[in-house]
Amino acid sequence: MARTDRENSHTEFAGDGGALRSPWKMAWRKLRRHKLAVAGMWVLIFLHLFAIFADFFAPYSELTTDRRRTYHSPTKIHIFHEGKLVRPFVYGYTRVDTLRNIYEEDKSTMYPIYFFVRGDKYNILGIESDLRLFGVEAPGKIYLMGADRYGRDIFSRLAYGGRRSLFIGIIGLVISLSIGMIYGGVSGYFGGWVDNLMMRISEIIISIPGFYLLLALSAILPPNIPSDRRFMLITIILAFIGWAGLARVIRGMVLSISRMEFVAGAEAIGASQPRIIIRHILPNTMSYVIVHATLSIPSFILSESGLSFIGVGIQHPLASWGNMLSEALNLASLTRYPWLLIPGFFIFVTVLSYSFFGDGLRDALDPKTQT
Repeated sequence: MARTDRENSHTEFAGDGGALRSPWKMAWRKLRRHKLAVAGMWVLIFLHLFAIFADFFAPYSELTTDRRRTYHSPTKIHIFHEGKLVRPFVYGYTRVDTLRNIYEEDKSTMYPIYFFVRGDKYNILGIESDLRLFGVEAPGKIYLMGADRYGRDIFSRLAYGGRRSLFIGIIGLVISLSIGMIYGGVSGYFGGWVDNLMMRISEIIISIPGFYLLLALSAILPPNIPSDRRFMLITIILAFIGWAGLARVIRGMVLSISRMEFVAGAEAIGASQPRIIIRHILPNTMSYVIVHATLSIPSFILSESGLSFIGVGIQHPLASWGNMLSEALNLASLTRYPWLLIPGFFIFVTVLSYSFFGDGLRDALDPKTQT
C-alpha cells in the first residue's frame, strides 16, 4: 500500500520523461498556458530591450532638435516610385502652413532609408559607437511617429524616455522589497512585544501621505540637481517609506511559516536566528513577493508619468513618457497633432502587459491551481 502511494505521488509530479519536476518548472508550465500572460511577458521584454538599446534603435539622439520642423507629422514610408518597386524611402516635406504647421510631401526629392547607418555618437555598456539601426541622409528627416514642438523625433524620445519610465521605479522597488521582507520577517519570527512595537512603527509609516511628502521633497532638494537625478532621489526616499504595507503581509506569512517543522529542525541543530529568517523562512515567501513586485511596477510607472506630467518629475529637455505626454495637455494642440498621444499609448500597453503577466504569474505560483 505504501509503495502504491509513493508510485502515485511520483507519477503526479513526473514529467513526460518520468523525471520529477521542480516547483519552478511546474510554475513555468502553468504560465505558458496563460496566453495573455505570455503575450504580456514578450511585450515587456521588447519594450525593455527597446529602452536599453535606445541609442541603436533611435535614428536621432534624445536632444536633437530642428525648429524648422515644429510639430512635423509622421513621415510616410513608400516602396513604389513612378509605378516601380524600389527600396523603402521617404519624400522631402515642405511646410505649407506655418501657423498650423501643415506639411506636404515634396515628390521631387527622395531620401532612401538605409539600415545600419552612422549617426550621433553614443556610449552603451561601455562601448562607444555611432551605429544606428536606420536613417536617411541629410537634409532628409524620418519621423516615424511625428515630431514635437521643438522638432524632436517622438520615436527616438520614446526609446530614451523608456529608460527612465521603465527602470527608475525598479530601484525604489528593490529598496522597498528588501526592507519590507526583512522587517516583516523579523517581526513575525520573534512575535510578542517585538512584533507589537514593529507593527506600530509600520502603521505610522503607512499613515504618512506620500503625495504631499513628494511635493515637500521636491521643494527642499537643491534646484541645481539634474531632473533625472532629482527624481531618482525622490523615488529612493519614497521607497524607504513604501515598504510598510509589504512588511505587514510578510509578517503574517512568517507567523504561519515559523511554526512549521523545518523551522523547528533548524533551531534544533543550532542555526542562528538571522540564518533561520533569511535562509529558511523568507525564501518561502518568494512566490508572493514576485507577484507583488510584478503588480507594483505599474504603480511606479504611473507615478513617474503622473509626476512628470504635472511638472514635479523629470523635466525637459530630458525625455520620459510622462513629460512627453504633457505635450498633449493643450486641447488645441491635441486636435491638430494627435500623434502627441503616442506616449500615453505606450504607458497603457506597458501597464496592461504588467497586469496580464502579474495575473498569470500569480496563478502559476499558486500551489492550489492544477498542473
